[in-house]
Amino acid sequence: MALPDPEAGLVIRYSFLWHSQAQEGREEGSKDRPCVIVLAVTRAEDGKRRVMVAPITHTIPKNSAQAVEVPAAVGRGLGLDWAKSWIVTAEVNTFTWPGPDVRPAQGERFAFGRLPQGLAENVRQKVLDRRLGLTKVTERDEKDPRKMLADIKRKRTLGDIDNDQGK
Repeated sequence: MALPDPEAGLVIRYSFLWHSQAQEGREEGSKDRPCVIVLAVTRAEDGKRRVMVAPITHTIPKNSAQAVEVPAAVGRGLGLDWAKSWIVTAEVNTFTWPGPDVRPAQGERFAFGRLPQGLAENVRQKVLDRRLGLTKVTERDEKDPRKMLADIKRKRTLGDIDNDQGK
């Protein structure tokens, strides 16, 4: 099955690399996990799709301001297991879509589904409201992670970040 177009709210299976793992020199996450696409931006200079994902975890957040709980009905609708889950908004990975770390979610499908629009927007706002200086950003394939952050800040300033979500 073909990869879906990346868009905000899509939940994919991804080998998420935690910031602490990257600091240890690791290049691969310890396990594949559901992650939500927070942003998908097409770079003007090369047309590449850059994606920002936030991990979904069963670990109860130490600080509730750094995560969004996934409602049980939403988790079931996505095909996630029965345990409570949270979307971590304090850590994200960025990469060029699709990248080698996107994995089939269920069978041959590459996505679990989409978050409801309100929940996806809540996650996006929590990540961006951390001013991107407090969010731990782990770049997976660019030499300079500031490139995507500069694109996001520029688009946010111009007010067109929302207009680039599904393109």
